[in-house]
Amino acid sequence: MNRLALAVIAGAMLPVLAATTVHTQQPRIANPAIDMEGFLRASREAAEHRASRRLTEAEFVAMAGEAGTIVLDARSKEMYDQLHIKGALNLSFPDITIESLRRVMPDKTTRVLIYCNNNFRDAEGPFPSKLPVASLNLSTYISLYSYGYRNVFELGPLLDMQSSILPFVSNRK
Repeated sequence: MNRLALAVIAGAMLPVLAATTVHTQQPRIANPAIDMEGFLRASREAAEHRASRRLTEAEFVAMAGEAGTIVLDARSKEMYDQLHIKGALNLSFPDITIESLRRVMPDKTTRVLIYCNNNFRDAEGPFPSKLPVASLNLSTYISLYSYGYRNVFELGPLLDMQSSILPFVSNRK
């Protein structure tokens, strides 16, 4: 390719490069109601806190039976109604707010047990699999931690629905 052709191509590319540069240098859009840095900081803290709070199936069953313990199911109402751990309260993750937590768990020292879709296999109807990095346990734990709940425990293993010792019930008729 000769120099003239290269100059023409380079000249044609300058407006594209300039537009790209302008686009990537837009000012930050401020929103004091959204805090990504705070979320990442809380996520790191929650991850450290969570490390010693993952339970075996037997530990989960035993703790769930103790007075004052809440088993929280953060899946959608539709999935909860299909099948859930007996006695679990449903507070769908998108509905977790300051007020809903205050209503369901007014005492932040209450022991809370959580579980999610990714704790159960062979139950794609009520417990459809999520990507491991998008597991509802992770989001729920971080959210509860961010709201000040520290007495939270998580069901750890991936369980086969056919052999689980957890008691399940359905709200479907």
